[in-house]
Amino acid sequence: MQLNPYEMLKKQIDDAARYIDIDPEYFDILKEPREILEVSLPVRLSDGSIKVFKGWRCHYNNALGPYKGGIRYHVQVNRDEVIALAGWMTIKCAVAQLPFGGGKGGINCSPADLSIDELEKLTRAYALGISRFIGTDYDVPAPDVNTNPQIMAWIADTYEKIKGCSQPSVITGKPVEVGGSLGRSKATAQGGVYVLTEALKALNFNNKDLSCAIEGYGNAGSYMHLLLEKMGIKVIAVSDTRGGIYNPKGLPANELKEYKMKNRTVANFPKGENITDRELLSSNADILIPAALEGMINETNVSDIKAKIILELANGPVTPQAEKTLSDNGVLIIPDVLANSGGVIVSYFEWVQGRSGEYWDESTVDKKLYNRITEAFREIWEIKGRKRIKMREAAYVTAIGRISQAMRIRGIWP
Repeated sequence: MQLNPYEMLKKQIDDAARYIDIDPEYFDILKEPREILEVSLPVRLSDGSIKVFKGWRCHYNNALGPYKGGIRYHVQVNRDEVIALAGWMTIKCAVAQLPFGGGKGGINCSPADLSIDELEKLTRAYALGISRFIGTDYDVPAPDVNTNPQIMAWIADTYEKIKGCSQPSVITGKPVEVGGSLGRSKATAQGGVYVLTEALKALNFNNKDLSCAIEGYGNAGSYMHLLLEKMGIKVIAVSDTRGGIYNPKGLPANELKEYKMKNRTVANFPKGENITDRELLSSNADILIPAALEGMINETNVSDIKAKIILELANGPVTPQAEKTLSDNGVLIIPDVLANSGGVIVSYFEWVQGRSGEYWDESTVDKKLYNRITEAFREIWEIKGRKRIKMREAAYVTAIGRISQAMRIRGIWP
């Protein structure tokens, strides 16, 4: 049976606990969020009716610094999912040695069913509802699934109107024109490519002989396709919520991205054949990149996986039981808390630029991202080898060690 995301998080913490020599009470603390805000958001729709949406913002742990985490708009958003995502963000920030704790937010909605005006009304209502729960030195939101720079701009604008002053570092992932950072849109994928490159070097794999399948073709997935193509890795299959497409000779990244923008799906792309999501997961690709939602690789489909490497560009895409099966079969899983940390790393860079009034060019951002994420990879890879454990366990060993040390020094003790 598939675990819910919060149960997945707690299981992952438990799995790592045996490799960390700290007082067990810290694990109890790290398996519980500090606080959660739930808001009801009445919005008048274009037809004159009023619909009440539910939204959340979770503060998980701030031992290392202000809470940091994205805002997700999706019909599956719920309290437990938001808690799990905030917990994973706590681990992720510690892995990357960022001065942040973990937070997350979301609204249970279907953005595709809302007009632009309705989306703006909903966003501003949410921004108003969580305004007392965020702040430059307290909690810094960012984009996530189905949110984008425009939505971040609406939130920032609403927050600044409430506070009566400019605060460009209260939100990251904003448009460049209003204080966003160059390189932020591609950051999750770019960081994933840097991590994948390091893993391939460690495994002595040749890029030109490799193929890849990408599940999820939103911002991260589509950018990943473009970057992999530049690396010489052939992307043979991609999918989104409406279907998938396959071509053993490779799918052209720019053409497919333009097709998706026009048609809102990759299905029926003329340079490939339609496939289901399950067929994508069972394809003969060497690398599988889940870039959609949590729990997509689970006990029901894990036996279909043929890939040698799984790079988790989504949060929590592989359940713990499925991970055990895959690891027993020799599959290398590069965990989400490392693989997709490029997004929060460049969000940190945007936060720094906003606070200082500086502006970095894209090459500077890319270089800083490369240095930070490859350092994190090498540290985790060394721990993995020395302790003979999985990469996820090594990442949690690193992160929990840093968080518990910060809690001890601060005096956060049961």
